[in-house]
Amino acid sequence: MAISFNESTVVGESLGTGAMRQRLLTRARDPRTNILLDRFTIAAGGTLPLTVAPGDIAWFQMLDGDAQLSLDGATKSLSSAHVAFLPPGACATIAAPNGATLIHATVPDAGRFDKNFSAAPPAFRAVDWRHEPVLDSQHDARKRIYLVTPRMFGTKVLKGEMIIYPEGTKAANHHHEGAEHFMYILRGRGTAWASEQPFQVRAGDVVYYHDLERHYLKADDDSELAFSEFFVPGEYKTIWVDETEVCTWLPTGRNILGGAPVREIKAHSSAEIASPADV
Repeated sequence: MAISFNESTVVGESLGTGAMRQRLLTRARDPRTNILLDRFTIAAGGTLPLTVAPGDIAWFQMLDGDAQLSLDGATKSLSSAHVAFLPPGACATIAAPNGATLIHATVPDAGRFDKNFSAAPPAFRAVDWRHEPVLDSQHDARKRIYLVTPRMFGTKVLKGEMIIYPEGTKAANHHHEGAEHFMYILRGRGTAWASEQPFQVRAGDVVYYHDLERHYLKADDDSELAFSEFFVPGEYKTIWVDETEVCTWLPTGRNILGGAPVREIKAHSSAEIASPADV
């Protein structure tokens, strides 16, 4: 059965630098997980050290605030719309003059999931998802914005996207073969199902699905539901209970701000195991 809980139920631990860590997904919570998920809160004027062990990779998504990330002598400005990828062996620091919050995922021993990982380890990159293409679902009103793909970050270890459900939108029942994944609810309320068992979800919830577990969601009739979801590994098969509901994602030619996106993505089906080259 899926694991579901709200971040408010997890006690934080001080890092001594004006930052606090909440350990959301751990192997103590589920020994099978290959994703370790944390939520970090940085107080105004605080700093957050982020170290990635050799052989691991890490990724984070800013939730609110602005910050400066320092890595290898360079500095990158981050906003609440940034996602960033940290390569093996990275030693970074995030400074937040006015405070910031982020979720952070680590995949230990990442080479298990990408045969090219050791020979060509991915490099650091930060992306503003507001400028990425928006894709529309063929069957319903959902929207997708990719956050982590092989083209964006150079690895098949993990794949991630943001999904937006307008009020009352409901997706089709399905499961994944070959990948576990988690969802972090960014805003809104709704109902999730795992193996046909319903439970409520709201902003700040973490929902973790095991490989092969059937699931789907519905936004409440009076609430848009948005979440980020990530899969390990990044290539897997998706199976629908009703094959007529296989989702095809269609290009809109715009980003979430209504302008031209930084790149174009052609229509593609979620039934495809590998990410299309333009994703």
